[in-house]
Amino acid sequence: MCRPNALLEFYDPTLSTDASLRPTSPTQIEARKVDSSNQSVYHLSGDVKLTRADQQLQADQAEYDNQTTDYAASGNVRYQEAGQLLAAASMRGNSAANRGVADQVRYQMLKSHGNGTARQGVLLDAARSRYASATYSTCDVGHHVWEFRARSISIDQGTGVGVARDATLRVGKVPLLYLPYFSFPTDDRRKSGFLYPTLAHTSRSGFELAAPYYLNLAPNYDATLDPRVYSDRGIMLGGEFRYLLGGSNGQLNLQYVPRDHGSPSALADTTGTHRYLLNFSDHTPLWAHWALRTSINRTSDSSYLYDFANKGQGRTVYSLASSAALVGGGTWWNAAFGGIAYQNTNPFLTDSALPYRQLPYAMFNLDIPVSRWLEAGVDSAAVAFRKPGYISGQREDLAPYVAASFGGAAWFVRPRLAYRYTAYQLDSDRARYGYYGLLGSGAGSPFVHDSPSRALPIASIDSGLIFERDAHLFGQAYTQTLEPRLYYLYVPYRNQDALPLFDTNLMTFNYWQLFSTNQYSGADRQMNANNLTGAVTTRLLDAGGAERLSASFGQIRYFTPQRVQLPNGQDSVVPATDWSGSDYVAQLNVQLSSRWRVNSAYQWNPNTRQRDVAVLELQRRLGDDGIVNFSYHYRRGLLEQYSASMVYPLSERWRLVGALAWSVPDHRMVEALGGVQYDSCCVALRLVMRSYVNQGYYGYGPASAPTNLDKRDNAVLFEFEFKGLGSTGGQLEPLLQRDILGYQQ
Repeated sequence: MCRPNALLEFYDPTLSTDASLRPTSPTQIEARKVDSSNQSVYHLSGDVKLTRADQQLQADQAEYDNQTTDYAASGNVRYQEAGQLLAAASMRGNSAANRGVADQVRYQMLKSHGNGTARQGVLLDAARSRYASATYSTCDVGHHVWEFRARSISIDQGTGVGVARDATLRVGKVPLLYLPYFSFPTDDRRKSGFLYPTLAHTSRSGFELAAPYYLNLAPNYDATLDPRVYSDRGIMLGGEFRYLLGGSNGQLNLQYVPRDHGSPSALADTTGTHRYLLNFSDHTPLWAHWALRTSINRTSDSSYLYDFANKGQGRTVYSLASSAALVGGGTWWNAAFGGIAYQNTNPFLTDSALPYRQLPYAMFNLDIPVSRWLEAGVDSAAVAFRKPGYISGQREDLAPYVAASFGGAAWFVRPRLAYRYTAYQLDSDRARYGYYGLLGSGAGSPFVHDSPSRALPIASIDSGLIFERDAHLFGQAYTQTLEPRLYYLYVPYRNQDALPLFDTNLMTFNYWQLFSTNQYSGADRQMNANNLTGAVTTRLLDAGGAERLSASFGQIRYFTPQRVQLPNGQDSVVPATDWSGSDYVAQLNVQLSSRWRVNSAYQWNPNTRQRDVAVLELQRRLGDDGIVNFSYHYRRGLLEQYSASMVYPLSERWRLVGALAWSVPDHRMVEALGGVQYDSCCVALRLVMRSYVNQGYYGYGPASAPTNLDKRDNAVLFEFEFKGLGSTGGQLEPLLQRDILGYQQ
């Protein structure tokens, strides 16, 4: 964004940049006329140039004392050294002591973009300089969008810190802020000081003003104090601490509201109470191959994120997970032992919507290469599941396997044989519970045994061929592949109705599920199978090997019914299917040019004769930083949504950003975002308005939970950045990256 060659006009790129050579380097003198009547003081005129190591002084006329190294120059004075440039009407000083005084100065720092003017400039030594009645900016020379005007500005190139006293920040010709003392960085090293404030507004908390202060405490730890004021809720004290200590690294974030004087929060009245949010993460190596990983995330109440923290996150957080684990790993193995718990952060749902706590859990995985084509291993886990109001117990899951891989450049065959054993120890009060919590009056529990188990083999063989040929499309030469693939899976049926559902759900069916050994997540259900998957993929590869087109199509054929099913919301088990085949699955991804990209997917169910999934994503790039996206997502019974987003460049510096998401079944906007950005060499401004669903319920959890409940919020966020001095902390960038595919700041 900066102008090319935006340096003072006399900059010499061939001059040395090593200031340490000054004491041992001679001073070379050039001039059109030299007068040295006493053999020590030289009177120079006409294109005068004095050069020593990284120092170079040019002027119309000058005097130089060869014994004391004093000098005095006048007329179009230009001075260059390793760290800065300086132009002046006159300049005097001592070369050996690296001192000098210049009048009517223009200066520029070479290790940063900082530059300005001054009534007088003083070179104190090789690293320090001071300017009186001075300006400072990181904008292009002669094109200052903003600048400091100060009584004095001191710059220390050794520490990378500048200090302005009695300073006024001006944007254009408008004075914006007065500061009696202000320090700022002159290079990319960290330094303590204020970051620039943020201004935002939401309908839940009103106007928000934050003024963070960064503390560069040590090379291996730092902190940021982040006090905020909310017009509708009061004062928030916040902070961040990061550290690297003895191999450990971690981060602590804390927000504390001493007294919330806002309106009642969601379904609970938090008025007058103290509220907080705590996030802590740590990784500490213990000994060879082992480390302790900790992540603690807690809030004072389930409404905290609803009231304070969702305006710029880009997504709604319904629960917070806290965990601690001892983890280890080697060449052929990995293991972990720890626990994980959850806190509800959706005020419109009860804790029954949370996952089970795993207190404790242990896992061990082993994968040993027996030979070039054979490997053996085991996947194992033991977990204690706890959840108030639901059946609890322990589960052990053990799955040893052996796998082989045969093939060449044009074919592969990969057989695999595993044995899965899963056992439970359910609590003694198991008869009180169904799959979805406490049983109603007169209902019977499916958990008839306190130690149910399941054991079965899993056998599969994956095979494929790869054909290639030369192809031409739209005048371009490509390599086209044709890749047929067959995958056979056999898993005998086991009745699993007496097993609880601790962490198991039906996974989303997609192309990669055609080659999966289980359609369920977790270990509580293992599908039965006597299936054959047939699929084919074709690709177009350009001369550089980049994939320009990929198209895939496939289906699973079932030779036996799918008998393992999840229960419905009333605890009754869904009957086995009589389907002879899965959905037909098709995928098409195209990028024949650097400007256009198309991704699509389609699934059609031959049993219901309905489409189950349809996805279309289009992307068009505009210039170097513009982009337009359009997408359509459909999943039968769950989602039908149109989305559009863009980054539209209005000029070299101005951009419009926007994103919309429209739900067809609900006939409403799920999210709307619009804003404008200005980005130049030395300043960036971002203003974004957002209307979004802050919290809600969308069909998960117990059947008794409320449906179609959501709360909409509106937010306005403003960020500005004076480049070279600091920034606001970047609340908007994660949001825009999530909502606008391909967004780059």
